Amino acid sequence: MRHAYFLGASDPYKSLKTTLKAEIDEEAWNSFYINTSRPFDKPKSGRIVVKLINHLGDEVMKVFSAQ
Repeated sequence: MRHAYFLGASDPYKSLKTTLKAEIDEEAWNSFYINTSRPFDKPKSGRIVVKLINHLGDEVMKVFSAQ
């Protein structure tokens, strides 16, 4: 995994703190609570995978060819 984003329902920050049983640096949290990917180099394989997990734990994953 290269990037992770937490958009979540209602209050994902509180849910993550509860799950981790730890405080989370607010500045670090703000870098995850976005809906735009940070730039990354094109992978040598030419493929990227996007995996989404909603607040209920449902998952969807799709492989894209990076062109």
